[in-house]
Amino acid sequence: MRITKVLLHLCLIIILTVLTQVGGLIWLLALLLSKKYQVKKRFIFPILYFVFNLIIIPSSAKLLGREQLPIFDEQLKPRNLVYPILFRNYVNPELKDLLMKASKETNIKITYLDANFPFFDGFPLLPHLSHNDGKKIDLSFMYLDEYGIATNKKPSISGYGVFSNSENNKTSKSCIDQGYWQYDYPKYLTFGTINKLSLNKNSTKQLIQKLLKSSKTEKLFIEPHLKQSLGLNNEMKIRFHGCRAVRHDDHIHLQIK
Repeated sequence: MRITKVLLHLCLIIILTVLTQVGGLIWLLALLLSKKYQVKKRFIFPILYFVFNLIIIPSSAKLLGREQLPIFDEQLKPRNLVYPILFRNYVNPELKDLLMKASKETNIKITYLDANFPFFDGFPLLPHLSHNDGKKIDLSFMYLDEYGIATNKKPSISGYGVFSNSENNKTSKSCIDQGYWQYDYPKYLTFGTINKLSLNKNSTKQLIQKLLKSSKTEKLFIEPHLKQSLGLNNEMKIRFHGCRAVRHDDHIHLQIK
């Protein structure tokens, strides 16, 4: 029985670490405190978790070069609270500044998805291949509602998995035909499609062009067919991410130098 409990705690620590980077450490601390003060873990863990999430981790990360993105700001906010709750909304100060300036100067409300964890370059933020140094972030496209009116709504709960103009995406079929089965797996990560929307080409293009104008921007990923349909063919910083990644006609991937 004791070995089983140890293994269960070990599994939970691994899962929390993979999902949040620091959640496993918080669970371990909850175990130690519950044993010392004879308080049930189910009471200690959520309290500790939110103290770390709201106070300890943001201040600690800032000392080490990463900052938490705004959560309730109208101009720059997460698709939903899952991203900040899982500590997946950290970037370096230069990227945060770029996003906030782009939103303010274009008056476009930017919705972010996965960014980075708060600590340590090279620590993987799964399922992404490169979100591990504070310099990368995924952003939602801008959309039109069923009446063609600009809206801040998004087509899925997660912000991923609903592809724009997918009938023109020859790259996806080519990658899958070459054996890169994972290329369109974001379609399984929507966690629910909730709004019938279409891509707002004008606002999405405006936002992309603003981000690309910054000398800090190194590259930006969207699908080749969207680069063409948005009229961004002369933008050298827009790159094809390769078949080993996943398709990018459901979000923008931005990374800085």
